[in-house]
Amino acid sequence: MGGEPVDIKPTFTYDDLRQMPEDGRRYELLDGEIVSSPAPKLRHQRIVTNVCLFLGRAKAAGHGQLFTAPTDVVFDPRVAALEPDLVFIGRDRSEIMTEDNIQGAPDLVVEVLSESTRRRDIGAKLRTYARYGVRFYWVVDPEEDVVRVYEHAGEGFRPPVFLRADDTLACPLFPEITARVSECLSD
Repeated sequence: MGGEPVDIKPTFTYDDLRQMPEDGRRYELLDGEIVSSPAPKLRHQRIVTNVCLFLGRAKAAGHGQLFTAPTDVVFDPRVAALEPDLVFIGRDRSEIMTEDNIQGAPDLVVEVLSESTRRRDIGAKLRTYARYGVRFYWVVDPEEDVVRVYEHAGEGFRPPVFLRADDTLACPLFPEITARVSECLSD
């Protein structure tokens, strides 16, 4: 019984993910694999705070709920459970929020790129968010001083709109709440 060697990779689930140690790393379930990232650097966290303050205005205006990492977003407990930097759920979709986590696609997901997450955030995570129907995905890129805005249409995301420092960041979920991209990227 010869033949080609078979590369067998173990498949993990959300239950496996929940058993990972609390060691300062972020663990996520992505395409059945557990992936990890180190704690983010301070510039990353300052930008997350800036975007959080912006989205907090939408929450305060009654448009929905805002969550920061670590918050599990379980798309499929056998395949994908991620911890985006920020998650916004419109007020009409509260049924996806449970005591433990979010079950299903949020309306808006925000990821701030870092050296250790860049490829994943604009690769496998982008595809996962598109596949499971996240309506809006903002990718904040501190290296290029740009925000990539993806909007779901049909079976995936439209090509991104690139917003630069002088552009205005807005979302159809809360059109009257806006911010300059430079405000979000400031240190």
